[in-house]
Amino acid sequence: MSSKTRFQRLTTALAAGLVAATFGAPHAAQAQNLFAPVAQVDEALITEFEVQQRIRFLQVLGARGGSRGEVIDELINDRLRLAETARVGITLPDEDLQNGLSEFAARAELTTDELVQGLESAGVARETLRDFVTSSLIWRDYIRARFGSRVQISDREIDLAIASVRPNSGIEVLLSEIIIPAPPPRAEQVLAQAEQIAQSQSEAEFSGFARRFSATASRGNGGRLPWTEISQLPPALRPLLLALTPGEVTAPLPIPNAVALFQLRDIRETDAPAPEYAAIEYAAYYIPGGRTPEALARARAISARVDRCDDLYGVAQGQPENVLDRGSLPPSEIPDDIAIELSKLDPGETSTALTRASGNTLVLLMLCGRTPELGEDQEIDRDSVASQLRNQRLGAFAENLLEQLRAEATIRTFE
Repeated sequence: MSSKTRFQRLTTALAAGLVAATFGAPHAAQAQNLFAPVAQVDEALITEFEVQQRIRFLQVLGARGGSRGEVIDELINDRLRLAETARVGITLPDEDLQNGLSEFAARAELTTDELVQGLESAGVARETLRDFVTSSLIWRDYIRARFGSRVQISDREIDLAIASVRPNSGIEVLLSEIIIPAPPPRAEQVLAQAEQIAQSQSEAEFSGFARRFSATASRGNGGRLPWTEISQLPPALRPLLLALTPGEVTAPLPIPNAVALFQLRDIRETDAPAPEYAAIEYAAYYIPGGRTPEALARARAISARVDRCDDLYGVAQGQPENVLDRGSLPPSEIPDDIAIELSKLDPGETSTALTRASGNTLVLLMLCGRTPELGEDQEIDRDSVASQLRNQRLGAFAENLLEQLRAEATIRTFE
């Protein structure tokens, strides 16, 4: 297969009219000055050129998250990541960058030069590729260096993870939950509070804490949840729960803008195998105001008049595109906090337990549906399972650190 043919895999979106749809009619100001500032993160500027380059880059690759708002938000995150790694003196050696570029190109069966030439022919500067890969690699190295010692995966956890995802593992758990809002200014305080709760000696004590501190709908019931199939829970959470004995509590689990704890009340095996899911479809509608009474009241009003995910399009009509996010993802790719809430819902049901933007935006989450796995028998690689568990936990630390950096930075947009 020629390099030209291989690169055509990356340019399907472009051939379908990407340039006309995205860049054919730029704003007048953008066309006149591609280097006008679009956003500022502390002293660092983000220009219109960077925004347009990143949009084109993502859409040529056929990647998700290529809308203008999402791209600006991710460029802001890049500035925060690079500022933090520069603050602690972490740099990316040129050899590591070249290796990273080679690995990125190899995903499309291309050499680095072939990938760069193909992108340039589509109007994407090589600096855009370089900046994208640099930010990802240097942040990955920093997160591993800072949090790696906190993530130790035992053989027992690997065994439990494998057992929890096998098609014949008909396991159900009876849990109680506490999810405490933890916007960045209160993150350390909430974590200390959660560590005390994790020492709970009884179901009654844990339920008392749930009524006092939890932000979920289950707080009125002391955090008690009904029997739940283990396969519906986030993959990273399953081995942690299966390692508990009834009455024990997980260590505090950091999730975006919150800390979660779970108490195992009971566990049982069922005759029928637990269903596995290839994908879970859900929608998230974002409401300004966080957990203020006004925002929560608006969420309740919306929930009362929608019965399915399609109804949220009517709610979001006339509002900015990024107010509603809908997608279908494999369970392993769904953020843990969202996966936890989805595990409690039936299609058409909603949750208001989560926030974004350092607690300033309330998430109205709705489950659209679950797509069953076909259930082919596969040999499971223990090293891959361990790596997945490790990366999931490091990812949670990274998300929480990024939220903290956003809260501490001075961020301005000029649109």
